[in-house]
Amino acid sequence: MGLRMRQLLLMLTCCLAAAELAGASAQNSVNSTSSVVQATDPLAGSALYDDVKQYERFGLHRFGTVGANAALDWIAERLQATGLAVEAQRFSIERQYVLDSATMTVGEKTASIVPQWWIPEDKSSFTLTAPIARGGNVAGKFVRLKIPYDGGAYLNEKHRAAIAAASRSGPAAILLTIDHPSGEIFTYNVAQSDAPWGVPVLLVAPKDEPLLEEARRTDSPVTVAVKGRYERNVAGQNVIGRLDRGKDTTIIVSTPVTSWFTSTCERGPGIAAFLATAALAARSLPDANFIFVATSGHEIGHGGMELFLRNKAPRPDAKILWLHYGASLACYQRVRNGDEWKILPEVDAQLRFFGVSEALAASARNHLQQEHATWLVGDRAAAGELRDVKGAGYTNFLGMFGLHPLFHTLQDSAEMTGPAVLDPVMPGVAAVLQDFIAKQR
Repeated sequence: MGLRMRQLLLMLTCCLAAAELAGASAQNSVNSTSSVVQATDPLAGSALYDDVKQYERFGLHRFGTVGANAALDWIAERLQATGLAVEAQRFSIERQYVLDSATMTVGEKTASIVPQWWIPEDKSSFTLTAPIARGGNVAGKFVRLKIPYDGGAYLNEKHRAAIAAASRSGPAAILLTIDHPSGEIFTYNVAQSDAPWGVPVLLVAPKDEPLLEEARRTDSPVTVAVKGRYERNVAGQNVIGRLDRGKDTTIIVSTPVTSWFTSTCERGPGIAAFLATAALAARSLPDANFIFVATSGHEIGHGGMELFLRNKAPRPDAKILWLHYGASLACYQRVRNGDEWKILPEVDAQLRFFGVSEALAASARNHLQQEHATWLVGDRAAAGELRDVKGAGYTNFLGMFGLHPLFHTLQDSAEMTGPAVLDPVMPGVAAVLQDFIAKQR
């Protein structure tokens, strides 16, 4: 932590502890101050990790689920407790597929599967027992398809073309394996404008391919059982918190909340940093207005961010800085160790990106130079929801986003991050905010 941030945190803590310390001896004052610093430091890695674990406790965070709504309510409560004026920006998304369960059985072995959104509506729930096609007529049968993992969050054109070609051949369903290095089921984001597939596209983990190979070799039947339903006009919300101080300078801080699965390291570190920034802003950055927005709907079309930009965000201005905490802010590496996986408690700079506008690049690089990340400047920084921010005309922005080894998989958990990799992030971000605010005076 830099000297400026240590001074800032010490000033903050002393103010909070003044009444408690009044009248104490000099030695007791020193000891009390030290204990309060540890207890109230909103930027500490341990505090951030506590919030990551709390996010995980809500369970599945897919848009419209109980877990997603509980997480948004928790964020609203935290912002309000910090002293922000909080509102819910309520909206609905045209459709959502609600998956209850999905399995694949070959012989006596059963494995989990997941439909790749959007499944045909007349197959939202279905059971099918059929062989895997071995060429020729595929009607009434499963066809297998394997596509490479390209390191992105969305199906690319080659992926879509391969799925469309397999669908046109007329199978009952497609058993799709995305060759993710984790060996687990990986799913891609979708848009509301995407049409449903012609037939069900069912994701099978790379680790479960031997089941399919054996079924095809022996011409044994495969049974899939999918239970789910479509819902229309699905309610959601963004949580917005404001510190309106009548200043000329405004900082907007955003983070997405929803995702495909529990998604702990994909979303948790960004949400934790978002909440820590709110605490810092309320207590120690009085010379700027702040707007915090926690969005929903990211994985099925960015609906929440688009709505906020259209209806609630201030018009772009040179005195506005937009800070975006995106996916996989601070996640560990995971490598093969023989037949097992081993977690390495360090960030992979090739999977974490810091995207920054040209106007903010020098300051951001200066204060975040110790962080392991790949820097993207200007047009190259426009990825994910930061693309929406840049496209709306904001000229001062900093975004942190990326991937991690269990990104978009069912296995993403709090084990993929920890205090040691969370701790270094916030002091640098706080220094960037201080620097920007000071330059606007």
